[in-house]
Amino acid sequence: MIGPAGDELIIGVDIGGTKVAAGLVDASGGIQRQVRTPMVSDGNAEAGLAAVRSAIDALLDGERTDVPKIRGIGICAPGPLDPSTGTIINPPNVPCWRNFPLSREIQNKYGVKVTIDNDANAAALAEARWGAGRGYRDIFYVTVGTGIGTGIVFDGRIYHGRTGAAGEGGHNTIDFRGPRCGCGKRGCIEAFACGPAIASRARTKLMEHTAGGVTLLELAGGNIDKVTTEMVGRACAAGDPVAKETMEETVEFLSIWVGNMIDLLDPDVIIVGGGVSGMLTPFFADIGKRLPRWCVNSRAQQIPLVKARYGADAGIAGGAALCAGE
Repeated sequence: MIGPAGDELIIGVDIGGTKVAAGLVDASGGIQRQVRTPMVSDGNAEAGLAAVRSAIDALLDGERTDVPKIRGIGICAPGPLDPSTGTIINPPNVPCWRNFPLSREIQNKYGVKVTIDNDANAAALAEARWGAGRGYRDIFYVTVGTGIGTGIVFDGRIYHGRTGAAGEGGHNTIDFRGPRCGCGKRGCIEAFACGPAIASRARTKLMEHTAGGVTLLELAGGNIDKVTTEMVGRACAAGDPVAKETMEETVEFLSIWVGNMIDLLDPDVIIVGGGVSGMLTPFFADIGKRLPRWCVNSRAQQIPLVKARYGADAGIAGGAALCAGE
C-alpha cells in the first residue's frame, strides 16, 4: 500500500546500463513501492525510451485500484548529461542515447514536471533532504562502487558549476604517475580506491605473496582470478595479511583524497554511500586520524564522516529528491 488516495508522491527513476528501477517516494523519503525492468541500452533511442516508460507504467499499473497523485518524476540518468535541459548527451554505458531530450519525452508522455541529473548528484540531494545529511548545510557525498562518484550540495541545492559538470571528484588525481583511469587521466582516486581497483591490487599482492593471503585465497576457492572486493573485506576482517595490506593502502589513498576535498570545500559533513561503503565504514575513524598529514585545514577532524542512509535504492531516492523541492 502507498497510503490514502490523494497523497502526493514522487516517482524516482534510476537508469542503468542493464536495468531501470522506479519507485513511488513519499514526502519523508520513504520508498513505498518499486519495480525493476530491463534497460535496452544498445538499441535505438526509442527502444531505450520505451524501457523507461515500461518501468514507470509497471509502477503505476500496480496501483490501478488506488492511483496516487504524482507530483513529478525525477530521473537519475547516466552522464554526461545537461541537467538544465534534461538532455542525455553521450553516456558510454547507454549508447542508445546521443543528445537525447529524455526530460521532454517523459514529460510529454505523463504530463508532470520531469527533472534529470546524474546519480551521485541526485543521491547527495536525497541524503541532504532525508538521509545522513539532514541538519547540515553544506554536504559532500561520495559513492564508492564500480567507480567513485561525488555530489556537492550547498544550502539544499546541488552545485553544478558553470557548465553543469561540477562534482566529478572521483576523477581528482592524487598521483600523476598512477594507473590510467577509465576517464583517460592518470592517478584518479577512482583508479586506486573503487571496488575493482581494490580487488585488482589484492590479486596482484596475492600472486606475489600467496602464503600471506591464505584466507583470501580460500574465499576465492583457490583461484586468484576469482578474488572480489567483497572477499577482500571479509578476509581483512578475519586478519588476512594480504587483505589487510590492501585495505590499509586503500585507506591511505582515500585519506589523501578526502584531505584534498576538505581543503577545497570545507563541508559540514562527508557522506559515504555505494556498494563498497559497508566495508569502508570500519575505517572511517582511521581516515580521520590520518587527515592532519594530508589536509591544511587544522580542524578537518571536526568534519564527520558518516555512512549514507540509502543503499541500493539511492538512485530511486535521488531521483525523487530532484523533484521534492519543486
